[in-house]
Amino acid sequence: MHPLANSQDASLRARAASVVPGGMWGDQNAANLPQGYPQFFSRGDGCRVWDVDGNEYIDLMCSWGPVLLGHNHHEVEEAARRQNARGECLNGPTEAMVELAETMVGMIPHADWVQFSKNGSDATTTCITIARAGTGRRKVLVAAGSYHGAMPWCSPSVAGVTTEDRAHILTFEYNDVASLERAADMARGDLAAIIVAAFRHDFARDQEMPTPEFAASARAICDAAGAALIVDDVRAGFRLHPGGSWELVGVQPDLSAWSKAIANGYTLAAVTGSDRFRAAATQVFSTGSFWCSGTAMAAAVATLGIVQRDDVVGHLYRMGTLLREGMSDLSRRHGVAIRQTGPVQMPMILFEGDTDFSRANAFCAATLQAGAYFHPKHNMFLSMAHRPYDIARALVAADHGFRAAAAVRPSAP
Repeated sequence: MHPLANSQDASLRARAASVVPGGMWGDQNAANLPQGYPQFFSRGDGCRVWDVDGNEYIDLMCSWGPVLLGHNHHEVEEAARRQNARGECLNGPTEAMVELAETMVGMIPHADWVQFSKNGSDATTTCITIARAGTGRRKVLVAAGSYHGAMPWCSPSVAGVTTEDRAHILTFEYNDVASLERAADMARGDLAAIIVAAFRHDFARDQEMPTPEFAASARAICDAAGAALIVDDVRAGFRLHPGGSWELVGVQPDLSAWSKAIANGYTLAAVTGSDRFRAAATQVFSTGSFWCSGTAMAAAVATLGIVQRDDVVGHLYRMGTLLREGMSDLSRRHGVAIRQTGPVQMPMILFEGDTDFSRANAFCAATLQAGAYFHPKHNMFLSMAHRPYDIARALVAADHGFRAAAAVRPSAP
């Protein structure tokens, strides 16, 4: 392996530091990643991305989830191009909005209606607001450690957040029925909603699929209290099941939040809901100047058409299984223990005993240099563009990563 070129990236970082607070913000800040990770990218195609210095990587993050079919997918790009040529931001929505809403209502069993916005935080917050409007209540139950966006009620950071912003948020432990029941008891008489992630995908910890018992309990509590069950499908939507991730556990929510993969990288989010909350959704003031822009909606129509036409979920499952099995083989070969948790379509790989992530960082730095973009602490994402050859290439890079990780002394517990 040869050191990666990074002169253009370094130059752009220096320029950004003068005009952007901290040079970058949020989860895409490369300062949070091992040394050598690029901050700036020039293009993507299929399951590959290129940074501004021309280094090519097999992409195992898929833009942190939005890219479902692959970068620069020809059908999606053509649909977006056609709509953009007619008009992107007009005095109202285009026909694509109605077509997309009809598509989603036809795909998603619990959905009787749809509203659109631009990112996951918009969608989860709108769900909460609709639930409160529809029930006339205030309390919302949220799993401790769950990520539902960057609004004051749910932001992982407390900077700028007041106690009042979270005065009516109560927490429980994901997949813990007794904990959920205790939280519901605390909210008795004032419970507006329970919001749950599609599966437990907390940062830097093992992932958990929802148990059928936990999902059924959440549904039963909401039914008994007249509250809304909200599934946050922003991260997992259309990767685990085309009709919504909790179809896998046989439970339908009242409201769901969607974003990321809905338009294969174009900026869009959605809230779907049952008829019970249609009137409340009509009453809530929810708007944005760009929320009805046509290009992303046309891209979403094309994307979801492909999800229905092709076995996208099955393909992601097969590629994820290849990656998981290959990583297990490399782990045994190098004598470096790992934990692989959550759905295979969204790989999460952590090293045993690696409390300071020194092994994970060494692994990722080496795989990056070998041409694959892994993440040391966050779940990753696969796309329809990944093929067995690409997974094999990623595993070749991972072999270099395991070699580097094996040279690191495990951190103390």
